[in-house]
Amino acid sequence: MLKRMIWMLVITGVVFSLIFGYKAVGNYFMNQFFDNMPVPPVTITASEVQADTWTDTVPAVGSFRAINGTMLPAQTQGEVLEILFQNGDMVEQGQRLFVLESSVEEAERDRLAAMLEIAESEAERLLPLRERQEVSESELRRQQSQAAQARASLAMQDAMLARKVIRAPFDGVVGLRQVNLGQYVTAGTEMVSLQSFDPIYLNFTLPEQHLSHLERGQRIVATVDAFTDQEFIGEISATEPSVRESTRTVEIQGQFANPDSRLRAGMFARVSLDIGEPREVKMVPRSAVQFNPFGNLVFVIEEGDDDTLVVQQRLIRTGQSRGDMVEVLDGLETGERIASSGLLKLRNDATVQINDDPDLQPAQSTNPQPANR
Repeated sequence: MLKRMIWMLVITGVVFSLIFGYKAVGNYFMNQFFDNMPVPPVTITASEVQADTWTDTVPAVGSFRAINGTMLPAQTQGEVLEILFQNGDMVEQGQRLFVLESSVEEAERDRLAAMLEIAESEAERLLPLRERQEVSESELRRQQSQAAQARASLAMQDAMLARKVIRAPFDGVVGLRQVNLGQYVTAGTEMVSLQSFDPIYLNFTLPEQHLSHLERGQRIVATVDAFTDQEFIGEISATEPSVRESTRTVEIQGQFANPDSRLRAGMFARVSLDIGEPREVKMVPRSAVQFNPFGNLVFVIEEGDDDTLVVQQRLIRTGQSRGDMVEVLDGLETGERIASSGLLKLRNDATVQINDDPDLQPAQSTNPQPANR
């Protein structure tokens, strides 16, 4: 019985040894196969490090403001008798816009004019009498004073009548009128908006460190959402003399020609302001750079054995970005070829093949203009 058990244990050990040995030999040869198996080349697109001339720009956002803009109020009470414009009309300075009913005021003016005529006539009658010593000096002066008072009353009445006509204080475009014919208005009632659009102001702010680069007449480029395919060119007209302590920014005002009135007060604008002198830069597509906390990487394409192409990972230092391109400060030279897509499939010494299909190339524009769809 004991010998039988010993033989069973020996046989079991031999069987398990054979199984584990077979498994180990199989794993060894399998690992050898995968380690020595040729890796197919990775298909990528390639770009060259390009040279370009850039001028440093400062981005900002701002809002357009009318050079002259106001809501015209009624200056006195009265019934709206005439409306002498159409909504949206271009009007000139001094042009009549509204006329209020003024029959009572005109009658009062006639009365004051008659009183002035009588007072002046009486003063003229007393003047030769005073020369002949037939009336006193005080009586003549009193009559002349009454004439002056009548003249002042008439002038005040003329000013009140002038307030019955609302005129455009400057050239501009009227908006939507807020009153109707026959409506009774009081002093301060808003009548219509008037805005002057040509030229037009653009107000924006910049950090105080850029203050030394700003000067009157400096070129400004602005874009608005209403006209995405157009850039508007203006210039700096004024700079706020003080810096805001809360934000450490300085407010700047630009001026833009606006003959077709495309730009309107209150529009949001994206501003680009050139600072400094033009400089030579090296640039690569954004898609060619792996941005990491420890540094930015690219894969440089080099020739390997047997005329194959391999990539080597290289650490670079980047600068400003502009559109689809990023500036390279250090790590690459102009003309070197780098992988511009397929980076996630790459590693050091990986064999690659380049697909030159232009439809697969990533965008490489410093001023991309995507089409609206």
